[in-house]
Amino acid sequence: MNVPAKIKKEIKDWLWAEADQLNWSSLSAADKSRYYAIWTETKDVGGRLGLYMDPRQVRVYIKDTLLKPYTREIASNPEQAFRVLGLPSDTRTTATYIKPHGRQLADGRQVAWSKASEWKATLMALHERAFETGWPYAAVLTEAGAKFAMPGDRSVAESAAKKLGIEKIVWID
Repeated sequence: MNVPAKIKKEIKDWLWAEADQLNWSSLSAADKSRYYAIWTETKDVGGRLGLYMDPRQVRVYIKDTLLKPYTREIASNPEQAFRVLGLPSDTRTTATYIKPHGRQLADGRQVAWSKASEWKATLMALHERAFETGWPYAAVLTEAGAKFAMPGDRSVAESAAKKLGIEKIVWID
């Protein structure tokens, strides 16, 4: 799969713009699958990529090579987490984490964010990261609308956060 860098960048940029418009991270697996199929069949995406690889590999290439980095980049951006925590966007950090995403702030506070469905891993990551240095300041849990819409649906996670010494837990729909 030797797609020329210029072609790869053009297609990637176009797909990322599309993903932005579609609010990609909020789409269901079925909806994403539908878009992969559409893009695979279009002349401008699938047709161009098919010149450099077996057409049966185009869909996988779109998913794994072009859109997986998009998902990681969007999820790793601390802007939304900082904003809902009332932190300035230029807050100084001393460490960056992935799985789940997070930052250690210069004053030692630990912040982590993920989808609400991953709350257990996120709270434990905050606890582990803060164990040696700093303290578990805040967890920001996104896409909480469906499964965690009601306060009662959030009570187990909030109780766990309190027991782990996490000062704030913020839910975003």
